[in-house]
Amino acid sequence: MRLRGKKIGFALTGSHCTLEKVVPEIEKLVAEGAEIFPVISPSVDHTDTRYGDATEWKTRIVKIAGRKIINSITGAEPLGPKAMVDAFIIAPCTGNTLAKLANGITDTAVLMGAKAQLRNQKPVILSISTNDGLGMNAKNIGIILNTKNVYMVPFGQDNPFLKPNSLVAKNELIVPTIIAALDGRQLQPLLINLAAEEFQFER
Repeated sequence: MRLRGKKIGFALTGSHCTLEKVVPEIEKLVAEGAEIFPVISPSVDHTDTRYGDATEWKTRIVKIAGRKIINSITGAEPLGPKAMVDAFIIAPCTGNTLAKLANGITDTAVLMGAKAQLRNQKPVILSISTNDGLGMNAKNIGIILNTKNVYMVPFGQDNPFLKPNSLVAKNELIVPTIIAALDGRQLQPLLINLAAEEFQFER
């Protein structure tokens, strides 16, 4: 149990198609001995989609974490002054949340949690899922990569020909990325080829 005694803030934002891949990673963290503090964005809190109803997702998250979800800015604010968590991960981290974090905007519980964690100079980990990672959000990824105490789950292009600007993290690497971040290291390699098995390179 590599995370025994560690307290992890686990924040989820509205890349709804990615939730099914991310939520099992919370279970893995619990299996590694971590104590989970779940945080959700308004989109996850209130939006029903073809990928699941908001109430169903919240019930599942609470069951895994064994703790009430933080869903407000005032609820997330104490994470900083009380130094409540050792690491704070946003997974999935949408392009919208990524852009706001890179530009110092704090308008959701998730962003307040990240701000509170950085206040204490402790690790914030991002597991991105964005259709414009190589478009408008590329500059924000550059900012994040040069921000102290921010780490990224290794990522790559998930569909380079049909969605050439899309970037998605390999969520199966969330646990090792957190472990490395707690040690002050970025898990490497950062850029990975997610599409190698599905696509032939253009000639």
